[in-house]
Amino acid sequence: MAKPISLEKILFSQGFGTRRYCSDLVYADLVKVNGVPADDPEERIATEGLMLNVEGKDWEFHEKAYIAFNKPPNYECSHKTTHHPSVYSLLPKPFVERGLQCVGRLDFDTTGLILISDDGQFIHKMTTPKKNIGKVYEITTPEPITQKQIDHLLTGVVLDDDPKPCFATACKQLGENVLAMTIVEGRYHQVKRMMAAVGNHVAKLHRTEIGQFIMPVDLAEGEWRWLYPDDLQKLSQSVGAPNV
Repeated sequence: MAKPISLEKILFSQGFGTRRYCSDLVYADLVKVNGVPADDPEERIATEGLMLNVEGKDWEFHEKAYIAFNKPPNYECSHKTTHHPSVYSLLPKPFVERGLQCVGRLDFDTTGLILISDDGQFIHKMTTPKKNIGKVYEITTPEPITQKQIDHLLTGVVLDDDPKPCFATACKQLGENVLAMTIVEGRYHQVKRMMAAVGNHVAKLHRTEIGQFIMPVDLAEGEWRWLYPDDLQKLSQSVGAPNV
């Protein structure tokens, strides 16, 4: 069990501002600890199961932040954007203050599940192909998807920047123009380029799963939720959709 730490340090660790500002929040009666108003920023608090309320908003204490986010279209997964607003603009300010980063990126026009964290080891684990963690994309195409195209995706296609083939680990046809495809790599525009290489085109791209973690049905576009130990366990296990 972690040792109790001062309320000021807790607030600082969660991204609520400088330590001086965090102390001022307490002195201004803007902080509650497990529902009880706090008045001493130096009070030592046990962090296990800790629920804060800061400026009227509830906040669970998490030593490291792991969140699932449902990315809407026309947002960039970057702090320094070029043509579109940042996904970070849709998150609470404390997440930005504590330096959360997207675990990999989705193109500005791609929607769906993305992970965001401040744990560097977790980010590396989830992005390296060596861990073989599958990511499932729902692909909508303007032209019907053929069995020949699916077979080509499964056996591997060569992209113009690498002679080593990349391939889908699983495919499941959801409709004449809709395909669920699982990949473990994350090359630049990989899904779009793979579909182009087999003679089709991506009209819409949506990520639905990472490992065994499936996008929660109640997580609306632009919303986020905490990930808990059972969620993290699902993320570390790769299971693809059944092959056609």
